Amino acid sequence: MNMRRLGKTGLSVSPIVFGGNVFGWTADEKTSFDILDAFFDAGLNTIDTADVYSAWVPGNKGGDSEEIIGRWLKKGKVSRDKAVIITKVGSDMGRGKTLKEQYILKAVEDSLRRLQTDYIDVYLSHWPDADTPHEESLTAYAKLKQQGKIRSFGCSNYDAALLQASFDAAEKAGLPRYDVLQPEYNLYERASFEGPLAELCVKEDIGVITYFSLAAGFLTGKYRSKADTEGRAREGRVSQYLDAKGMSILDALDKVSAETGAKPAEIALAWLLNKKGVTAPIASATSLSQLESLAKAAKLTLSGEAMALLDKAGA
Repeated sequence: MNMRRLGKTGLSVSPIVFGGNVFGWTADEKTSFDILDAFFDAGLNTIDTADVYSAWVPGNKGGDSEEIIGRWLKKGKVSRDKAVIITKVGSDMGRGKTLKEQYILKAVEDSLRRLQTDYIDVYLSHWPDADTPHEESLTAYAKLKQQGKIRSFGCSNYDAALLQASFDAAEKAGLPRYDVLQPEYNLYERASFEGPLAELCVKEDIGVITYFSLAAGFLTGKYRSKADTEGRAREGRVSQYLDAKGMSILDALDKVSAETGAKPAEIALAWLLNKKGVTAPIASATSLSQLESLAKAAKLTLSGEAMALLDKAGA
């Protein structure tokens, strides 16, 4: 598997990052362990999670995904240094969204305990916090990096102006900057990343790991009508893609699928891997067959004609 350089972090990540939001939600612990085993057996090495996953599930409290990953790491099938673990801080864990220094310094200890590890490879500000100066959050990350508790840090859901402001604040205060960005980006949702944000990431050599890479499963092609979404865990989110634009994208994916023999999900991920500025997309699986498809996507090559067709459909 050809690994990809994650900006200036010094880390190498797999072309597909596993989305751990499913752990403790749509994948129980045994399934999660089986999928993680197969993911690493396929030569992939990077897992994304967050402290808040999956607090939205009745009976869960947040930290559920991290705990499952921690118990899997403890099994020792994969040595800790072979896994790249990404987690996030700043979502509402009962006290609102915040990136205050003292909150980050406490939250990281909770994540380390749940993950049963001494360090986190990539620690991300999950959401912007307008009430906390960039310098305060960056100071916390600088301390954690110096202590060896995190190897690198970045942010999620920042636009170009906010990301640039964080760079300016870091430079002025003599602090390390964010080196990783996690934006929403897929064939359907393109406007928030393409343009100024993508250009800034390329210019500053920021590692970019995209989330909702399959548009909550819509780009797998299994949701083509309202009836297909009824009763599904992702029903509310998937329904927003069931419009003319969404159908145009599915039609393009079907055409490329017929030409290549690849599944729509594999093509949608390969499209992201070909986009300038993108390091790797995040994608989830809840079965071994879906996991096998992710591994195929990491190796799929799309022609210029296929890229152009997909670009036009989702423009």
